[in-house]
Amino acid sequence: MGSAGRTIEGLVWVAPLYGPSVECNRGVDSLDWMMMTERASGTAVPTFVELGLDPSLAKALASAGITQPFPIQQATLPDGIAGRDLLARARTGSGKTLAYGLAVVSRLRGRPTIPGSPQALVLVPTRELAMQVTDDLTGPADACGIRVRLIAGGMPYTSQIRAIERGVHLIVATPGRLVDLVQRGSVRLDQVSITVLDEADQMADMGFMPVVRDILDQTKPGGQRLLFSATLDGDVDTLIRDYLSKPARHEVDAPGANVPTMAHHVLVVHPADRHAVTEQIGARSGRTIFFVRTQAGADRLAERLVARGVPAGALHGGKSQAVRTRTLQAFRDGLTPALVATDVAARGIHVDGISLVVHVDAPEDPKDYLHRAGRTARAGESGTVVTLVSPKQERQVARLTSRAGVQPRVQRIRPMDDNLVAITGAREPSGIAWIAPPVVAERKSGGPRRSTGSRGRPGERRSGDRRNGGPRSAERRGGEGRAQSGPRRGRSPRRASA
Repeated sequence: MGSAGRTIEGLVWVAPLYGPSVECNRGVDSLDWMMMTERASGTAVPTFVELGLDPSLAKALASAGITQPFPIQQATLPDGIAGRDLLARARTGSGKTLAYGLAVVSRLRGRPTIPGSPQALVLVPTRELAMQVTDDLTGPADACGIRVRLIAGGMPYTSQIRAIERGVHLIVATPGRLVDLVQRGSVRLDQVSITVLDEADQMADMGFMPVVRDILDQTKPGGQRLLFSATLDGDVDTLIRDYLSKPARHEVDAPGANVPTMAHHVLVVHPADRHAVTEQIGARSGRTIFFVRTQAGADRLAERLVARGVPAGALHGGKSQAVRTRTLQAFRDGLTPALVATDVAARGIHVDGISLVVHVDAPEDPKDYLHRAGRTARAGESGTVVTLVSPKQERQVARLTSRAGVQPRVQRIRPMDDNLVAITGAREPSGIAWIAPPVVAERKSGGPRRSTGSRGRPGERRSGDRRNGGPRSAERRGGEGRAQSGPRRGRSPRRASA
């Protein structure tokens, strides 16, 4: 597995646009085969077929514009498809969802569904991430006849339970809602032979490890387990020792490694200029995420940007699932190019083309810094990360960035000065309040229905679920609270960010 460190030149990532005409069991003609096995000139990048993927599934990927694997996919796919337990560390935006997703789909091909009993599970910490993973896996799964279901809090139980009763191959779930359905008797995990833990370190940070252990204990003995995490210490290391059997280990990036296409800046701004600078950055051209520490802070900043003429939305755990889905969709579609979020959204926002991340409130932990920053410079794109600090915070933030393994450029700025404009593309906002368009009502079977902003289609791609669902102790306030069992042993509780 020495391919993990290879450099990929000319790598292009295209969002999955799978069509119904591509089927996993269709034959592959010689022209298709040539298309899939062609390599970029001067590179030594293996193809998906060479990594062990079935040619017909590789064809489905190629039809969506995905023809060359990322380094994490090169490193992990052979072991994942072979059924080995797997331990992988890679930075966010590295393509790890397909790294484990293609392996799972490959191993599920040809299996019938079992009513009430999924056969594969992807466990993630937040519902935003669960929704994104479901979207990413639905394309290749549909192409192979694999039924995928989202199981997460904040949406009605009924459709999730009905889908499981009908039978699905794979569920993508948050810990709290899954345990709730297990306790209700609505789902059995004894047939789950493939389990993926995605963002395991965040589940540990949120206090979900007891719940995760309970879930793993109910899965099929001897099943395959794949763990993907940004860090492999503390509770994650204990989980590895207790539940993975001789895992293949792959580390594509060193922890805290700088991304070559990501520029880091610390902008020292006088407190009196802070509002003006933030508004000018918000008025720039391009998608921007502002990270703040609290829900109230997110709402205040979004309201201030809107009042100054900047289309913006706020995303945090205090909002209903419908509002969160609609807000994120507006950001994806470009209706609101500025998004203000708490840390809870840091690992659940996977939107292409985010060119700037702004730490309005500096994070307290280097891991939070890296995961916030990981919203930009994804899949080979370039991006900029800016931290706004007062002169008194400068030394504290210097220690934070040092622990995060980045070396930012520090500059003092004023509203609309040349450095601010050069780094962020700041512009003077119009000053005329932006008015959001009304939510358009959808019609289904002749009756009105309030739009949720979701692009999900009927069937197994999306699911409904009650707001604030799941165990009350594990997913408070929409799925983002810590589990009631508390923070990780030996650590003091971190300040709630959502």
